[in-house]
Amino acid sequence: MQGDKQLSTEIDANVPTAARMYDYYLGGKDNYAADRAAVEELDKVVPSTRRLALNNRRFLQRVVKTLAEDYGIRQFLDHGSGLPTQDNVHQVAQRIDPESRVVYVDNDPMVLVHGRALLDQNDRTAVIHADMRSTDEIFSHPDTRRLIDFSQPVAVLFNSVFHCIPDSDTDGPTAVVRRVSEHLVPGSYAVMCQLVSDDPEVRRSVTEFMDQATQGHWGRVREEKDVAEWFEGMEILEPGLVEVSTWRPDNEVAPRQLTQEWIEFGGVGRLR
Repeated sequence: MQGDKQLSTEIDANVPTAARMYDYYLGGKDNYAADRAAVEELDKVVPSTRRLALNNRRFLQRVVKTLAEDYGIRQFLDHGSGLPTQDNVHQVAQRIDPESRVVYVDNDPMVLVHGRALLDQNDRTAVIHADMRSTDEIFSHPDTRRLIDFSQPVAVLFNSVFHCIPDSDTDGPTAVVRRVSEHLVPGSYAVMCQLVSDDPEVRRSVTEFMDQATQGHWGRVREEKDVAEWFEGMEILEPGLVEVSTWRPDNEVAPRQLTQEWIEFGGVGRLR
């Protein structure tokens, strides 16, 4: 990875992380007082965030189920996977086919500790400690090479993570997507979504708050047009790029993101 942020293997309980804040929103217990305090402050600016986090998790589960069940995908590479919770990617995929293989990638050391403990008995999954921008490191990692056959289609997941990295010609979201795509065969899939807002004040205030709270481990809240750029050259699966609670909902009464100060926006692209 290029850039000045080094990867730490030590857990700092005093600095909030996006992974632990997300864990708290989902009702998890792998978070600290600093994460909970940051959530309380964030809720003052964007009070729909808890519902957004829950809807985003449901989107991830629907996407994995759809790719495994309807498109025959048996390999998943989950960038910025976050802390393990209920119905993780490997659990959803392996219900469809027990031979499905999943590699989780995250730079939060707590994810590594808890993830490895959870997956210790599952030899078709692995958790590796790496920055999602470190494409060469991720793709050459022994666990990745052991589990993922890149001569066959793979689903790469960037689920609600690109807002955590800043724009950059070498390490911004667009560059990362292009770099990852070079490793994949046609027929692979990219799942990408992130926090967006039409309101410039929301984009500014949330970006500034999260950048300060996480001590620089943040990118920015973007616009829908920014997300659309990542899918250039791909065939976008129906229903297109949407607010994620409306992406192939399980039923007609599935939860929707009703508040609009910001939304999770994205979809699924097929590499040609």
